[in-house]
Amino acid sequence: MSGRTAALALASVAALVAGLAVTAPVAHAAPEPGRLAADLGARLGAASAGSYVDERGQLVVTVTDAAAAKAVTEAGARAEVVEHSAATLGASAEVLDRTARIPGTSWGIDPATNQVVVSADATVTGSALARLRSVVAGLGDTARLEQVGGSFSTTIVGGDAILGGGVRCSLGFNVKTPGTSTAYLLTAGHCGNATSTWSTSGGQVIASRVGTSFPGNDYALFRYTSDINRPGSVNLYNGTHRGIDNAGDAVVGQTVGRSGSTTGFHRGKVTGLNVTVNYVDGTTVTGMIATTVCVEGGDSGGPLFANNTALGLTSGGSGNCTSGGRSFYQPVTEALRAYGVAVY
Repeated sequence: MSGRTAALALASVAALVAGLAVTAPVAHAAPEPGRLAADLGARLGAASAGSYVDERGQLVVTVTDAAAAKAVTEAGARAEVVEHSAATLGASAEVLDRTARIPGTSWGIDPATNQVVVSADATVTGSALARLRSVVAGLGDTARLEQVGGSFSTTIVGGDAILGGGVRCSLGFNVKTPGTSTAYLLTAGHCGNATSTWSTSGGQVIASRVGTSFPGNDYALFRYTSDINRPGSVNLYNGTHRGIDNAGDAVVGQTVGRSGSTTGFHRGKVTGLNVTVNYVDGTTVTGMIATTVCVEGGDSGGPLFANNTALGLTSGGSGNCTSGGRSFYQPVTEALRAYGVAVY
């Protein structure tokens, strides 16, 4: 084992024993914009086309009429009148779902440009790329195509951190059934599919699988079977941790942090919500959070968060933490609802 590999292994085990916690000032965009965006979205209904956080950290709500714009302004957010409604953009995304599920592609609504952004990784070439371009062109100005480097893949490799089935993943969040002391860990579903138990690098079995959901979703729940320390925090890989107090929904433009056993802690911004990702192995996940945060193999399942708020579980991405890339996350609120558990 190389010195670097040994250091990573020791850091991974230390992080696991600490509960893979999350600390240090992470995001300037507090969870309040997310709550306000959800409230306004519910109130405005079809008159809202989406929301995002601008460069000044202010919530911007896109609307299709003046009455909705007035309601947004009165609520304390900035209104932006746009051409395409959420229904129109959603219809374009449905066309892509039906006709363009090509491995190495993704799509999601970008409220800042009022378009569906379609991404093709470096594996999409030839007739597949021509087909994708044709579909996007048929959607007019409701969609745009961009090509990105690398390949969209789930991030799973052999190594150290939480180990099982010959693979290494990262612990996401420690959770409990409300009103009880029964503790669990959340991680990615593609990690949960690989093994029925997780162990430390020393071979101690610490958790057994309760449920897993992948593809479609990407989350899994494991019940702790040992008395290993499991605080409700995440590791920043700088000697500090951040407590996680609640779970919430991400907002486009929000600054977020991501922790993983391969690459440690990295920051970036949310670029899309409800994103469909067609991984190069042929699996598809929907409803993902897209970000500019880098990921590498073994970071799968790790936590995405803003300040003290849990947001997501690492699903996959392209690129690396040297040249950069993009990444996708399973919204944690969906996983919590599915299993009836809560962060602590």
